[in-house]
Amino acid sequence: MGGLLLGIDIGTSGCKVTAFTREGRVAAHVSEGYPVHYPKPGHAEQDPEDWWGAVCRATRRLLEQTGAAEICGVGIDGQSWSAIPIDKTGAVLCPTPIWMDTRSIDQCGRMIQTCGEETLFRLSGNPVQPSYTLPKVLWYKDNLPQVYARADKILQSNSFIAYRLTGVCSQDHSQGYGWNCYDMAAGKWDAGVCQALGLRSGLLPPLYHSHEIVGRVTREAAGQTGLLEGTPVAAGGLDAACGALGVGVVQPRQAQEQGGQAGGMSICMDAPRADRRLILGAHVVPGTWLLQGGTAGGGGAVNWFSSQFGTAWETAARQKGTSSFAEMDAEAAQVPAGSGGVVFLPYLAGERSPIWDPDAKGVFYGFGFSSTRGHFARSVMEGVAFSLRHNLETAEEAGAKAPVLRSMGGAANSALWMQIKADVTRRTLEVPASDTATALGAAILAGVGVGMYDSFEQAAELTIKLKRTYRPDPGRGEAYDKNYQVYRALYERLRPVMDGREAK
Repeated sequence: MGGLLLGIDIGTSGCKVTAFTREGRVAAHVSEGYPVHYPKPGHAEQDPEDWWGAVCRATRRLLEQTGAAEICGVGIDGQSWSAIPIDKTGAVLCPTPIWMDTRSIDQCGRMIQTCGEETLFRLSGNPVQPSYTLPKVLWYKDNLPQVYARADKILQSNSFIAYRLTGVCSQDHSQGYGWNCYDMAAGKWDAGVCQALGLRSGLLPPLYHSHEIVGRVTREAAGQTGLLEGTPVAAGGLDAACGALGVGVVQPRQAQEQGGQAGGMSICMDAPRADRRLILGAHVVPGTWLLQGGTAGGGGAVNWFSSQFGTAWETAARQKGTSSFAEMDAEAAQVPAGSGGVVFLPYLAGERSPIWDPDAKGVFYGFGFSSTRGHFARSVMEGVAFSLRHNLETAEEAGAKAPVLRSMGGAANSALWMQIKADVTRRTLEVPASDTATALGAAILAGVGVGMYDSFEQAAELTIKLKRTYRPDPGRGEAYDKNYQVYRALYERLRPVMDGREAK
């Protein structure tokens, strides 16, 4: 086989398939989209078959450019907290609730009542949340008993694609944090918690390190994807963890911030130090952990605003040969820091860390007759930056401080937004050269697994190259500090209205 590594990224809005050279250069890149379904309030789900179909189409298109013989290993990253039930034949039994789904609130209550909140937190390093995998599986048991009864294994997004490629069921350590029965320090399943909750332990796949080769492409998968039969496939891992690897976060105190559909940050640590307000997970680099925070808004909030209110930007982009986001940036850049007092809460699908409130709502506050579309656009960017600051401050209180953040995701292409984040957080932001950091992280896992790299440190040194740096401007600090205090106060004061208590 040749010298290219394939990274498959299973995102929320679509998959990206990218071939990289050993030095991290993009040899070919293809993406395919798929939908999110919202059948009921609190429900957000996708069909894993849509993921697999998109992967097959994208891979075949990519291999037209590179040739299958050039691929020497495949790595996969995926969105968090899936709960994909497959039967013994590998058939998907129902759509999977994704990371935005909060249907399993009742199951969370019973988990806490049965096992004790402190017991579960000490074991897994994470609070019990309806967006996590284990409560969703218990929701199947209560609401879809036929699915639960037929299920042979529960897979994550990356392990489902690995299964379709190899026929091997797996669970990598970095995705273990969605299971409250995963022992974060020991890196193993806890049979006692499974038994107490009535969870069939056979549903849990074997655990693998993210760079371990779980299997090889089968003849059937080769026919569907165009890959060569026998191509090695690594277990892969969580998208945020692979993204952290893909921007060079391989040692403690290094940190990543992401601006994809969701926003967030990940700080690398040498021990599993947990905080109830944040997310603790094993890194894809063995022997390290990530203390993470994330907003449900992120780049999705900007996409929403642009799609709903940016018709003029789309028209201008067509005329100028630019993009609607570039036009949005240009208009928002005309507005001074602080957006004229307009403050945005990016809680468009509830909110994750550090408030963990599925009832949280999006809010625009402080606008008047003088407010323009540019004020609103900039306030959306600032609101997501405030959520990043909130998570970083919480992490610092937990003992995890990161003076420099490596940025990734589509938001990293916006110079305005990157400077806003630097100014709001008072941290330096570094943007690596690759716009495909998450897929690069997945590819590096395969590269370590097949022996192309001697270590993760070597891989990072060879592949990660900084493109831009943004340093905080102290002159903007006062305006942002004022709005940040309003941002924090708005949620606290509106929380009774958001959860319905005020109306009773």
